[in-house]
Amino acid sequence: MSFFGKILEKLGFKTAKAEPAPAPAPKAPPPRVAPAPSAPPPPPPPPPPPPPKPIEVVDVVAQLEKLAAANPQKLNWKVSIVDLLKLLDIDSSFAARKELATELGCPAELMGDSARMNMWLHKTVLKKIADNGGNVPKELLD
Repeated sequence: MSFFGKILEKLGFKTAKAEPAPAPAPKAPPPRVAPAPSAPPPPPPPPPPPPPKPIEVVDVVAQLEKLAAANPQKLNWKVSIVDLLKLLDIDSSFAARKELATELGCPAELMGDSARMNMWLHKTVLKKIADNGGNVPKELLD
């Protein structure tokens, strides 16, 4: 599982499961009629595809606020990637953050400066959580 996948899993996002295809409807036997000299009728159109499933919205804010309230440390997940990872009980070491930044495509010029990498990483993680159906407040995404 990817590092970011662990974050989504800890927040309660369900991984997409392939659903079995619906069984085809039984075909009625064709009516018996005398053969006609005309061309055979066209085949029936295929059934319409199933409607797309909406993204399940996960109440990320409520979950993180609940975790923060229960944690004895004063962790501010809204501004700190380290605090966010700690709340989720995920390794927040520099090496782990660097791995996550690499996975998410952090620009090379930010990787050498831990403060700038952390700021980029925090914004990117929150944006990707929102992209996956998390209710991240807009002010945290700007």
